Amino acid sequence: MDNRAEVREFLMSRRAKVTPDEAGLPGGSNRRVPGLRRSEVAMMAGVSVEYYAKLERGAIAGASASVLDAVSRALNLDDAERAHLLDLARAADGIPTSGRSRGRATRPAGPRPSLQWALEAITDGVAFVRDPRQNLLATNALGRAFYAPVIGDGGRTPNLARFQFLDPAARDFYPDWDLFAQMCVGVMRAEAGRNPHDKAFQDLVGELSTRSETFRTLWAAHDVRIHGTGTKRFRHPVVGELTLAFEELAITAEPGQVLLVYTAEPGSPSAERLRLLASWGAGEDAPGVATGRAG
Repeated sequence: MDNRAEVREFLMSRRAKVTPDEAGLPGGSNRRVPGLRRSEVAMMAGVSVEYYAKLERGAIAGASASVLDAVSRALNLDDAERAHLLDLARAADGIPTSGRSRGRATRPAGPRPSLQWALEAITDGVAFVRDPRQNLLATNALGRAFYAPVIGDGGRTPNLARFQFLDPAARDFYPDWDLFAQMCVGVMRAEAGRNPHDKAFQDLVGELSTRSETFRTLWAAHDVRIHGTGTKRFRHPVVGELTLAFEELAITAEPGQVLLVYTAEPGSPSAERLRLLASWGAGEDAPGVATGRAG
C-alpha cells in the first residue's frame, strides 16, 4: 500500500471530522472546508502551517514522536487512531512493527500442538486464533460448532472478512451486521498501518473492495479501531441468539496473531445455549478448520 496516500487520506479524514466547536475555535459562516482548516490544526499542534501541510501530503518520514503526539491531540485522535498514526510513521521510516518481518508473507500453517491443546482446554467458551488477515487459523471444539457457518465445507482457510462481506449467511449470523462490518474494517485498517508490506493482506483488501460496495465505502472512511474486549450478539442456526463477551489476547510467539475467547454470563440464557451448542458439536460432525491455502 502507498504509505504517503494512507497518511494523506487518514489525516485529511480526521481533520474533516473535528468541528471548530469541538476544538474551541470560532466557527463562522464562510468556512469552505468540513471540519478544521490546516492552519487551525497547525496552530493547535504548535507547528508551522507549511510543516503540517507537508505531513498531510504524506511526507511523515522523520516526524518526531512529540510532533505526532501534538497532531494527535489537535485532531482529537482516540487511542486506536493515535496508534495508527504512529504505525504509519514507523512504516514511512522503514521500521517494522511489533517484531514482524517485512519479508514475504507465508501461508498459514497448522497450529502448534501446544497451542491447539491450549485451545481445547477451554471448554465453556468459544476460543479461536485469528491472524492479521482475518484468517481463522484454529479453534477449540466449541469454536468449530460455533463457527460452522463460517467454516463451511470450503477447501481454503476460513476468513472472517470474506464471510462478513461476501457471504449472505453473515447477515443472519450477525444480527448487528452493520456494526460488525464497521468493526471488521476498522481492525483491518489498523493492521494496514502496522504492516503495509503484506501482499496477501493487500490482495484481500483488493478482492473485498472489488466485490463489496459496503467494504469499499467503509475502507475509504479510514476509521480504525482496537478490538480488545466487549460484547457481541450472534444468531446461530442451531441454538439461536447468543450474547457473548469477548477478550482478545496477543500470541507473543506469533506476532500479529491473536487468541479470542467468547464467553457467556454464568446462568444466562446464552450460557445455556452455549452448552446446547457444545452438545450438538460433540454429537454432530461439526466442520473442522481448513489448513490449506490462505484465505
